[in-house]
Amino acid sequence: MDLQLEHHDVPTNGLRLHVVQCGPVDGPLVILLHGFPEYWETWHQQLPALVAAGYRVWVPDQRGYNLSDKPPGISSYTLPVLAADVMGLLDAAGRHQAHVIGHDWGAVVSWYLAAQYPERLASATIINVPHPAAVGRNLWRVPTQLLHSWYILFFQLPWLPERLFRRRNWAFGRRTLAGTARPGTFTADELNRYVAAWAQPGALTAMINWYRALRRSGRLPWPRIEVPLQVIWGKKDVFLKARLAELSLQECANGQLHFFPDATHWVHLEELAAVNNLLLKFMAAAPPATT
Repeated sequence: MDLQLEHHDVPTNGLRLHVVQCGPVDGPLVILLHGFPEYWETWHQQLPALVAAGYRVWVPDQRGYNLSDKPPGISSYTLPVLAADVMGLLDAAGRHQAHVIGHDWGAVVSWYLAAQYPERLASATIINVPHPAAVGRNLWRVPTQLLHSWYILFFQLPWLPERLFRRRNWAFGRRTLAGTARPGTFTADELNRYVAAWAQPGALTAMINWYRALRRSGRLPWPRIEVPLQVIWGKKDVFLKARLAELSLQECANGQLHFFPDATHWVHLEELAAVNNLLLKFMAAAPPATT
């Protein structure tokens, strides 16, 4: 990666997040939010394009992951708390607004930010995760989704998911990435770096606590989303059905959907040129971010 990457510890919402920063300091701010079981480097294919287009990019290890703080307890990982971390990053950057791009759990946080903090987002891009409220209201339309979501129920158990994840040199975690993506998407060296992130003290339980906290978030309010929003979706996702992406747009006043028929859950790594083009085109068309 031929970029000048700056590694910073940024205080936000009562803890410290490790944030990789790059790009011109006066450029419009873009915040990239990774999912499970990722860390900041999942965005390495997007960083050069964003920086070349003049954006200032902040890429955190979200709370519980890799080099960021890992507060104890399941209640530390509810959706309002996770969103407050991102709002604190905007404040730390001295910006009123940012473009937010999220994948997997990072996309869940991005949905929530777009619904609850519309004045702070210039745009939102969602990658391969449906609107949480749309899932609950429309699950009867996609009954096979329950079979694909078995891991969410499994992650509610104490200690057993952590033990399975670690077994045989982290084979479960490696399969979660390489086994659900196109062949060659994750190199051996990249998988080893993921393992190093998972092996950080306290990281694995903190990562799984994001799932365990789902039942503690309760019935969160989900106002209609007015922020310019696009959904990018690989249709060969083995975790989430594409029909949910279509239903999610019903929650948006200004939304658009882009399917990639041959891509998986990891579409931002598999179709990087096309995804990067969508990101840049969409953000350029959004109203300028306010400072």
